[in-house]
Amino acid sequence: MEAPGPFSNDFASETKPALAPLAGGAMSLEAALPTAKEAAAIDTTSMPENLAPVMAALAKVAVTLSRSIARAELDANDGRGLGREVGHNLGGDGQKALDIIADQAYEAALRQTETRFYASEEQDHVVELNTQGRFAVALDPLDGSSNIDVNVSIGTIFSIFEAADSAEASFLRPANEQLSGGYVIFGPQCCLVVTFGDGTQLYSLDPDSQRFVLVKERLTVPASSSEFAINASNYRHWPRPVRAYIDDCLAGRSGPRDKDFNMRWVASLVAETHRILSRGGIFLYPSDERPGYERGRLRLVYQPVE
Repeated sequence: MEAPGPFSNDFASETKPALAPLAGGAMSLEAALPTAKEAAAIDTTSMPENLAPVMAALAKVAVTLSRSIARAELDANDGRGLGREVGHNLGGDGQKALDIIADQAYEAALRQTETRFYASEEQDHVVELNTQGRFAVALDPLDGSSNIDVNVSIGTIFSIFEAADSAEASFLRPANEQLSGGYVIFGPQCCLVVTFGDGTQLYSLDPDSQRFVLVKERLTVPASSSEFAINASNYRHWPRPVRAYIDDCLAGRSGPRDKDFNMRWVASLVAETHRILSRGGIFLYPSDERPGYERGRLRLVYQPVE
């Protein structure tokens, strides 16, 4: 897997594209920040008490993002839509306007919590938010942003650690040292899926109250499935073992697995993961022979998979 670039506590703000506020109902940073008087954007009664403020901040931004995404076509008439290209991140991926808006909103919200370090796929360096903070939060603020303009599920991926003495020590560590990990999916339903180390919880955004409500206390992945997800257009570049596995699936009942399979590919890790948690299956993004893909393209800090 490809590792992110060097970490630094000195964040150079000039590297962030300056975006004018979007028209109509699009999100502003102020709208994404929780206020002392408003109710939490998520039911935190089943969460560890020390993580509740961080989760509430993430949920508040997600609620506002959900509204902006729903209004994307309405607010795109002035040519400043959420899916427009605004640059590239350190990993070489194209950045859309919503990538930057989401990143800035999450950073601003987490500044009001006990988060010390903030690592984002859309920033070149780790940001130190609060020198006395106790948590380190890694985010892919907007996973699957290539799907913004085609109304396909996109999301946010997050990981929370205890902050160490440095940014490097906070994030470059085994995944089993996470305090929490999860994602938000913006789709037909807006859901937040999270684990705190003992089972996986599913929260759904109530469109009336604009609050995430716990609907499943413990998700269970189905024991078997007839689906796999991979970008078949790269078949010619894959290693032989990956080709062999896919060939066996495609052979269906006449092949060695004696079973017909359906293939899916959404180009959004959040969407693929949510389907697997719901219906089972497998998601593959293998390394291949193309320059820049020798170690795959998932960044383990921002896009952890097991």
